[in-house]
Amino acid sequence: MKVKNLLEAKGKDVVSIDAGSSIEDAIRVMNGRRISALLVTDHCNNVGIFTERDVVRGYLTFDGKSFKEIPVKDVMTTNLIVAQMEDDLNDVMAVMVEKNIRHLPVVDAGNVIGMLSIRDIIQTQVGKLHSEIHYLKDFITGGYTA
Repeated sequence: MKVKNLLEAKGKDVVSIDAGSSIEDAIRVMNGRRISALLVTDHCNNVGIFTERDVVRGYLTFDGKSFKEIPVKDVMTTNLIVAQMEDDLNDVMAVMVEKNIRHLPVVDAGNVIGMLSIRDIIQTQVGKLHSEIHYLKDFITGGYTA
């Protein structure tokens, strides 16, 4: 399966936040949208990603400082690893595991058009495995008709 197939099924919604917004603002957006990563923009340019892990990093880096006072840009991840629409999900999953990341922006023609999580990929793979198991059980037990 390709990245584009998964995005078509799950949707291409990308939620972003301005780099100057506070960590508290980011937490509120993530909680309200029930997501765990935001694309970070600065003057309409994508400059990074902010995840739950960045919240922890902000807490430890700015010990004692209020999340209202810490801008997202001070703790966001800037070295973005991205997926392309034609990438195979198995390859994307391997990169995510190797790099220990749980969220991956998807780009097309230089623009971020979607966001994948490791959960999205695992759910897709599990669904595929359930279908294969069902097919094989039917085949083995004689329930398969050609």
